[in-house]
Amino acid sequence: MYAKFFGLKHEPFSIAPDPRYLFMSDRHREALAHLLYGVGGGGGFVLLTGEIGAGKTTVCRCFLEQIPRRCNVAYIFNPKLTVQELLKSVCDEFRIPYHHQGPGVETVKDYLDPLNEFLLKTHAVGQNNVLIIDEAQNLSADVLEQLRLLTNLETSERKLLQTILIGQPELRTMLAQPELEQLAQRVIARFHLDALSEAETAQYIRHRLAVAGLARGKLFDGQAVERVHQLSRGIPRRINLLCDRALLGSYAEGKSRVDRDIVEKAASEVFDITRVLAPPRAVAGRMPAWGWGLVASTTVLGVAGMASVAWLQHRSNPTTEPVVAQAASAPVAAASRPASTVVDASQPAPAAVPSAPTVVAAPVLKASAEIASLFSGKQLNERKAWLELAQLWKLPMAEGDPCTQAQQANVHCFRSSRGLGLIRQLDRPGFLTLNDETGHATYALLTSLDKQSATLSMGGVTKTVPLATLLKVWRGDFATFWRAPPGYLQSIVDGNAGPLVDTLVTRLAIAQGEPVT
Repeated sequence: MYAKFFGLKHEPFSIAPDPRYLFMSDRHREALAHLLYGVGGGGGFVLLTGEIGAGKTTVCRCFLEQIPRRCNVAYIFNPKLTVQELLKSVCDEFRIPYHHQGPGVETVKDYLDPLNEFLLKTHAVGQNNVLIIDEAQNLSADVLEQLRLLTNLETSERKLLQTILIGQPELRTMLAQPELEQLAQRVIARFHLDALSEAETAQYIRHRLAVAGLARGKLFDGQAVERVHQLSRGIPRRINLLCDRALLGSYAEGKSRVDRDIVEKAASEVFDITRVLAPPRAVAGRMPAWGWGLVASTTVLGVAGMASVAWLQHRSNPTTEPVVAQAASAPVAAASRPASTVVDASQPAPAAVPSAPTVVAAPVLKASAEIASLFSGKQLNERKAWLELAQLWKLPMAEGDPCTQAQQANVHCFRSSRGLGLIRQLDRPGFLTLNDETGHATYALLTSLDKQSATLSMGGVTKTVPLATLLKVWRGDFATFWRAPPGYLQSIVDGNAGPLVDTLVTRLAIAQGEPVT
């Protein structure tokens, strides 16, 4: 519809997998390298995970194009099968003839015997066999166990079947379950495909426009590209959806370029704007968004450090809804905290957070121009922001680096760019990095947050800002303090044991309302 208007030969942001538009970032190339390594790695399992639309299928297509000629491939794209159905599909993909043996109904043996014979014969003539299963997070436990048993067929040098499991992040959680430990031990390579960086998002947009026939110039200005990255979280499929709608909107308005405002309008049409900044799979467990409370989240960060969220994803059943979506149904009273809230870093934290008292909201800012007035009046640099935050925590500060001084009280600085989802999960005061139209950064304390607004404090001035307005000047950067438990030295990784792990398990049980053992 809009291609000719912009001088394009094709619409550049279709979500159809057109090989002409193939874009391989450094992350995609690394994922491809893991798959290629797996083929020659002597058998076993290779694991490739990533968010919906992150480009797993793109990597798989590239892998199939580069696979050695003496390699037989079976590709299963619908894994919601029984054990018998899966084995039948594998035989069909490898073109293995099978026949029902004996009276009665068909059994697993009818497919296993010819499959084993095929694997032995192909190995004898120097051929490899690769089984690729897409959407593997949908595999049942008994099917996964059967896949493990298939890898038992081996020679003295290698296993005869290489299995590649491709799926969403839940797949990693599944394989971390104790009953699948034997399968997990046979994973010889694993890679999680992260989203594109902001620079890669810009490259991705330029690449697709060039392939579509854009000869010169830019259809998206710098701020538009920046906002596309923020709203899409760097997920290629979401980038396609947003850019396609933005070009359509620019065409409808008769504009030759896409600006930030058009991207905002496009996002409101294709995304739920209250969820776009929530990190995907931000919480692993079915707890309310504010259910952690101040102390539970303090202990989780204090014990697990930066790896806590990843650890949770390996040990709990993941929720399918982002944190912000859950927060939308939470009572507003539980999501609010008065601007005068003080956190005593020297005292043990209670097991739960009491209900917040009624707060008289500060005057609500109506537009982003009013936020800009904070910049010209009471601006904070990062050090001053840490100092004001330290006052809430009753942390003594002098000259020098605030984070270094905080460590003397066993309190550490924590920074993240994961947006509202993580902030709601942590449920504590912190400060945000705000950017005006020129890119100038200033900092504001976040002292209260509910479904529709946030209360900010800057140099003693407190304002309540609608979230829709805040998102225009905030890219998701957030910082706060966390108090480490006694004996904490470094982040916990999966497989660690000891008192700190016991403390973490206890706090998680309390946070999720489970019995403490």
